[in-house]
Amino acid sequence: MKKKFISFDESLEILDSVDIKPKIISLNLRDSLGYALAQDIVATINSPEFPTSSMDGYAVLYDDLQSKKIKIIDINPAGSVVESEVKSGTCIKTFTGSLIPKGADTLIPIENVTVEDDYIIINQSVSLGSNIRDIGENYSKGEVLIKKGTIIDFTQLGVMASLNIAKVNVYQKPTIAVASTGSEILDIGQEQTNNAQIRSSNHITLEAIAKKYGANVNQMGVVKDDRESILNLITKSLEISDIVVTTGGVSVGDFDFVKDIIKDKLGCKVLFHGVRIKPGQHIIVAQKDDKFIIGLPGFAYSSTVTFMVYALRLIFRLKGGNETLNIVDGIITHDFALKQKKEIFTAGDIEYKYGRYYIDIKNKKQGSSAILTNMLGKTGLLIQKEDSLDLKANDKVKILLY
Repeated sequence: MKKKFISFDESLEILDSVDIKPKIISLNLRDSLGYALAQDIVATINSPEFPTSSMDGYAVLYDDLQSKKIKIIDINPAGSVVESEVKSGTCIKTFTGSLIPKGADTLIPIENVTVEDDYIIINQSVSLGSNIRDIGENYSKGEVLIKKGTIIDFTQLGVMASLNIAKVNVYQKPTIAVASTGSEILDIGQEQTNNAQIRSSNHITLEAIAKKYGANVNQMGVVKDDRESILNLITKSLEISDIVVTTGGVSVGDFDFVKDIIKDKLGCKVLFHGVRIKPGQHIIVAQKDDKFIIGLPGFAYSSTVTFMVYALRLIFRLKGGNETLNIVDGIITHDFALKQKKEIFTAGDIEYKYGRYYIDIKNKKQGSSAILTNMLGKTGLLIQKEDSLDLKANDKVKILLY
């Protein structure tokens, strides 16, 4: 019986319909970089709480600036509360970050005055209220500063530190197990004993992608093409990981055991097996309780593209954040035919100019889905829908940037 392939859009709908509940953990603020927030961050105070100096200068009454000469009555270091009050004809030397003394409504910078004895001489005036940070300038009490689902970066860390948040609730990062299957492939450092053996890069490439996008990785290495070894690999990986990703063994060959083990031995729910996509049409995605198994094709370019399209989609959901693939509008620089009625991802050279992305496929090698070197350099993936027409030079296109 001929296997039925589903459309790419249908495969994404199936994947997105799966109920996923990211796990919440509490971390010290310093350890939360790269995690997604599991809570809104709400300001508990105003920042600043009181009018504050934004630079070194003299706190004055604005109306006194016309007199050109004002008496210095006190000094106001940052971190102190000065008791003196600014009244007409007087000023207080005030530093960056200091509270504005009572009575003052303007701060004139040090650079704008000359000091003579206990007086400042006004060389250049300023406008009313200059150089004073208003209450709540940074944020106001009750304001939602960072929304749940935001990936924590240095700016989020700084804002939370200013709120004295020592621990924060985040979504636990998912753990991915990656392995390459095939009796013909060798891991890094393994000695080649015959010409039929090839060096595997898939498990290394996929580990790097997963780490780049914030997942933890269990590297399972290379596994031979026999049922027991593959069954042991997947069983062990499920115990220690949220997602198990293998490459090879999902097509229709006599030694393609991965798909059979997923379907027949593990009691998994197969979400789909076979998608009208190029590269990677034989992909299989299954669910075991709250864990996932993704069987990718063995060719390097194919496994890389399908990992980004499918595995990253699951990683983003398990991370609990608002991340998506970076798909942008662009322009193709030359004619390019739709070669098959599939969703096709083709590597091309990317140039950003005049505020637009341009993609050029002409200089890429043509051949099988094994040519990972096509992704070297400043490249992206041209996306062609299976129902789209042949592309003409200067047509608008969608590009996946990575």
